[in-house]
Amino acid sequence: MEPDYQAVLEQVAEDIAPQIGHGRPAEYIPALSSVDPRRFGMALADVHGQVYGVGDWQEPFSTQSITKVFTLALALARGGDSLWQRVGREPSGNPFNSLVQLEYENGIPRNPFINAGALVVTDRLHGLTGDARGALLDFLRTESGNDRLDFAPEVAESEAGHGDRNAALGYFMASCGNMHNPVPTVLDHYFWQCSIEMSCADLALAGGFLARHGVRADGTRLLTRSEAKQVNAVMLTCGTYDAAGEFAYRVGLPGKSGVGGGVLAVLPGRATLCVYSPGLDARGNSVVGVAALDRFTTLTGLSVF
Repeated sequence: MEPDYQAVLEQVAEDIAPQIGHGRPAEYIPALSSVDPRRFGMALADVHGQVYGVGDWQEPFSTQSITKVFTLALALARGGDSLWQRVGREPSGNPFNSLVQLEYENGIPRNPFINAGALVVTDRLHGLTGDARGALLDFLRTESGNDRLDFAPEVAESEAGHGDRNAALGYFMASCGNMHNPVPTVLDHYFWQCSIEMSCADLALAGGFLARHGVRADGTRLLTRSEAKQVNAVMLTCGTYDAAGEFAYRVGLPGKSGVGGGVLAVLPGRATLCVYSPGLDARGNSVVGVAALDRFTTLTGLSVF
């Protein structure tokens, strides 16, 4: 028997209310630094597409690194598992924009969710489609059922203006032969894909294929069951920067965070959740978002363990 998801979300919101406002918005991206840290929203979409929500669950926010999950899924769906020859599947243990590990591992990023790995995935998707950011936006619009989803130009421009370290990662990988398109092109598509704005409801719906073991909202298959398992596994071990162990310990679900304050989590076979609260901890994860997911799995007893 399924829990009363709406009642659970309302209880979660009540329980974590004292923590709302904790943490600090991402300050290194000027367009994100002025967001009100007291915002909070949480949505759950079950595998049948029914959505429940509390707080600011229908208000758009900057998805940032959460989009890396969808780019990875599209690259696997269109290009198969040869992608794994260019990017690993192990936790990094280092900050998401670290250059050090990349250098001594010869330009092969540790996983697809650190920035270097995400650039390789974007490069792969661009090679497969000719328009990585467009393919991603089309997919998100279709799966969420919201054709108004769009990029935020001011966020993309802000990131491009402060993207020297990402450029360094890209050019280093190019020097190792692990970039197949011009680095400036890949960076441009990467910054734009991170700028997409979505609500908790949009993201929970869009991520539903991961809860349905690879099946899209219209019943067609995007990923094989095995590929969906792989994406969920990498989310669990690598999806929250260098705090993935703590996230698995507290929440017990595959998850992917973004420095915009969102966290997407998957309950395979049941539902997809998204939480938004822009105050971040020192590792770039939403303080309240992680607490809310922790409370959800505690109240329901639902996790992958």
